[in-house]
Amino acid sequence: MKDYALLPRPVKDLLRQSVGKNVVGENWWRLRFAAERFDAERAERTEVVALAAGLERAPSATVAVVTPTYRRPERLAAAVNSALNQTVSDVKVIVVDDGGGQVDGLPDDPRVVVLRLSRNHGSPGLARNVALRLSRSPYVAFLDDDNTWRPDHLERSLAALKSGAGMVYTALRRLREDGTELDVLSRPFNRAAHRDGEWVDINAVVLRRFAGVRFDPWARPRWVHPREDWEFVHRVSAKLRVRHVPVATVDYSVHSGSYFTDWDATAIGAGT
Repeated sequence: MKDYALLPRPVKDLLRQSVGKNVVGENWWRLRFAAERFDAERAERTEVVALAAGLERAPSATVAVVTPTYRRPERLAAAVNSALNQTVSDVKVIVVDDGGGQVDGLPDDPRVVVLRLSRNHGSPGLARNVALRLSRSPYVAFLDDDNTWRPDHLERSLAALKSGAGMVYTALRRLREDGTELDVLSRPFNRAAHRDGEWVDINAVVLRRFAGVRFDPWARPRWVHPREDWEFVHRVSAKLRVRHVPVATVDYSVHSGSYFTDWDATAIGAGT
């Protein structure tokens, strides 16, 4: 975070210990980019109104799977198929095309609903919010267009939710392009530690739907941290009981266009 790095070391240490670096950063970005966030919220409302007019009824199922996409048709098809092939079959996969126009090749399945935004907003949060606002379901899950789920992802997550949790995230396996494993993210949730760290990826999250399930719609520049996943998880975790399922049910594709971080050859490392 550029502005945070300019602070004197004693001030940074105090903020990290008392508030958390990510919390400080998030509050700062909200002030600095307030106008851009307002514009994004207005654009989101416009898209929802336009798309709602073309829907006979809101897509509904036990689980709404929210999948934003932009010009990744091959990866998108694999992601959608992994959602349809879950052991939990009562799903609606809401694909939100962020103005890319490349959603051909999707399975011919009534459980797939494609929403096409009028232009590219460059914001996964805005696209996800459109799907959330136009769908109905007691549970919501998130799957980006370049990742896939193991068949038991929803089954394991729903079991944890039905046992009392409000939000669940499973372990996530990060894979290089050649299919070799980079690592596995699997860490129990601690909200105090989460103020200063990021280890919950949205692709692993399933939660009970409630009125506050929405993302920041602002299209964050790639150099801005924390990202929208962290903001969402940290905000929602203040209201819901969070449980981690330490079983890897998500295959996360690590490549230069991943939302999670900026990957390069050094970060990814050589395949084995």
